Amino acid sequence: MAPPSADVTTNGLAGIQAAELQKTLTTNPKPLLPKEELVFGHTFSDHMLTVDWSAAEGWGKPQLKPYGPLSLDPSCSVFHYAFECFEGLKAYRDESGNIRLFRPDKNMERMNSSAERLYLPQFNGEEMIECIKELLRTDKRWVPEGKGYSLYLRPTLISTENTLGVHRANKAMLYVIASPCGPYFKTGFKAVSLYCDETNVRAWPGGVGNRKLGANYAPSVGPQVAAEKKGYQQVLWTIGEDHELMEVGTMNLLVLWRNEQGEVELVTPPLDGTILPGVTRDSILELTRSWGEFKVSERKINMKQITKACDEGRLLEIFGAGTACVVTPV
Repeated sequence: MAPPSADVTTNGLAGIQAAELQKTLTTNPKPLLPKEELVFGHTFSDHMLTVDWSAAEGWGKPQLKPYGPLSLDPSCSVFHYAFECFEGLKAYRDESGNIRLFRPDKNMERMNSSAERLYLPQFNGEEMIECIKELLRTDKRWVPEGKGYSLYLRPTLISTENTLGVHRANKAMLYVIASPCGPYFKTGFKAVSLYCDETNVRAWPGGVGNRKLGANYAPSVGPQVAAEKKGYQQVLWTIGEDHELMEVGTMNLLVLWRNEQGEVELVTPPLDGTILPGVTRDSILELTRSWGEFKVSERKINMKQITKACDEGRLLEIFGAGTACVVTPV
């Protein structure tokens, strides 16, 4: 995994340089929606970032320009072979009105890991963060105020190779769009209901469950729709005969219980290659370990253990954690 501060270049080719960013501002700013009317992922700010890459020249100059459609050839390998990875992070307003990013270095680190797995170009995370900061300065009016509201940022890296055939990409594009948002779920910050899918599997050992690839998400839509028809909001993914917990469709899962040894314990599935290393997950684990109030574990846990603890009154809380959903009770 390339560190976010690395000067990631290939054979001396150009890396992303924030100082070279070129700006073209919109002449037709869009009206802001009242924050109470925001639906996650439906509204987008005035501008976007794009950076092109080629195997021959490396990264081009970052472009900050009006939000709008991308022009791509129908043969682009992103359409045919899912050469695509993405990230999700948020910008918030603090009590003084300043705009703050939450641990963006972790997102750049994870995106470089995803890019590496797809053999897409890696990049200097610190330089990309500076480009994102300029997007935020330009579209600062789109960062809503108030608890639970933020500007969601979606960096995306795609192959733009205009040939058919499964091989490494020789052209790519990294772009960032921004969307003001409130609570991820329609029910706000109330508890969500999960359906434990015993048939389908989200990820498996040796796969790419620990990377944020678009190909991990599209196959989950069918089971998600089936869960919604049963009256549930999300799918709880499990694996194996014992139905070991993995994660939920949009978040990592954490369980607070009194274990069979009588200890109060916060437990979450380990990062064994099948679990996405969530930034919110990591933050919760760091914080709770620093408190020293209860045991904090990353280990396997299955549905039999959960139901047994529930029957015995030892199950204290289950909740999810993710950038979009923040911390959501189950």
